[in-house]
Amino acid sequence: MELIMQKELISSKQLCRWLAVGAFIVLTTLSAFVRIPLPFTPVPVTLQTFFVLLSGALLGRKLGLMAQGGYMFLGLTGQQVFTGLGSGSIYLLGPTGGYIVGFILAAYICGKFLAKAQSSWTAVFIKLLAADFIILFSGTLWLKISLACSFTQALALGFAPFILTDIFKVFLATVVYQKISARIKTVLG
Repeated sequence: MELIMQKELISSKQLCRWLAVGAFIVLTTLSAFVRIPLPFTPVPVTLQTFFVLLSGALLGRKLGLMAQGGYMFLGLTGQQVFTGLGSGSIYLLGPTGGYIVGFILAAYICGKFLAKAQSSWTAVFIKLLAADFIILFSGTLWLKISLACSFTQALALGFAPFILTDIFKVFLATVVYQKISARIKTVLG
């Protein structure tokens, strides 16, 4: 049984990479529907940042960027992949557009931060937290512009309400990364 578990079902590393990118596009899309609206901000809590961070951490900077760029591309072409069944370029001009751009940046940064030798649990957590900060900061900056409000107001709407839930998602992403990163890197080459 152990021998069967170690056997690769797909031997092509390139095909595995493409499947992994596709899987993270699907996971990011599905996690957009895990949505908790907050009455005091136009930005809901979603599960997306968990998968955005994992895409960069597990796939690396290039494939993570491709996964999140693919997610954004699907939304821009009219597929209802954004939170609240949103799609199209007009959606990116709304209050959550900055977060979606932040997804791409964060996936790339995660991959870059974790490309080196194996990191301790604390180091991985801090690196993922820094990448999550990029998402929150991108979203906050865009909120400031799209809502024409002060930076302090944008922080109150787009950053502060998400600190605790994002720390929890970073914690979970760190746990998952530590458990499966070695295997994923073996499979993807």
